[in-house]
Amino acid sequence: MQQSIFEICVNRPLTETTWEMVLRGDTSAITHPGQFINIKLEGYYLRRPISVCDWNGETVTILYKILGHGTEAMTHMTPGQKLDILTGLGNGYDPEKSGDAPLLVGGGVGIPPLYGLARRLRGEGKTVTAVLGYNTASERFYVEKFEELGVSVHVLTADGTAGAKGLVTDGMEQVEEYTHLYTCGPEPMLKAVYAHCRTSGQFSFEERMGCGFGACMGCTCKTKYGNKRICKDGPVLEKEEIVW
Repeated sequence: MQQSIFEICVNRPLTETTWEMVLRGDTSAITHPGQFINIKLEGYYLRRPISVCDWNGETVTILYKILGHGTEAMTHMTPGQKLDILTGLGNGYDPEKSGDAPLLVGGGVGIPPLYGLARRLRGEGKTVTAVLGYNTASERFYVEKFEELGVSVHVLTADGTAGAKGLVTDGMEQVEEYTHLYTCGPEPMLKAVYAHCRTSGQFSFEERMGCGFGACMGCTCKTKYGNKRICKDGPVLEKEEIVW
């Protein structure tokens, strides 16, 4: 974990409720896709944990959804503004377990951390397939960016206004073979993905967090190997250890 000051470079809407923010600062503590950062917001007691979408040596990109007063306040932030951020948080995805043809499954705001993972896997020459689920066409984001990486993308919407009508599990059934599964999204989606998964896999969980680095124990969950803290031992858990 590292505490640093970052400067906002970009803060723009992708949809009515989903925004993209690019921050410039020391990203050296970020080592794996699927990790998250914790942002201090003026006037709010708890920091806001947000998954890392992508990063390089100078910047980190996050996508956030307006869910409350804190994230709504973030939409009013402007380039040049400085933020106190904890980086390098969480246990991210392990790309070494991917095999040659991994499958990525994401729903809504669970999609962002899969983008950085896809870029990493494509850079290693893997054949990557992504199943991305949204409620409706107006909520679609980053589909083209996945495609630009050379990822084979299957889009599903609950109302059928973009891609195929259905859930991400319907999209999974259209993928004949894959060597490993990576997924992120709301827990009901993860549970359904778990039931349809035909390989080993890594599941990124979303939990309310107090501290974000394992001190408060507020996000503890049960696993087959004992209690684990989603913020520190997760958010990524192996399929084989998950208890529903």
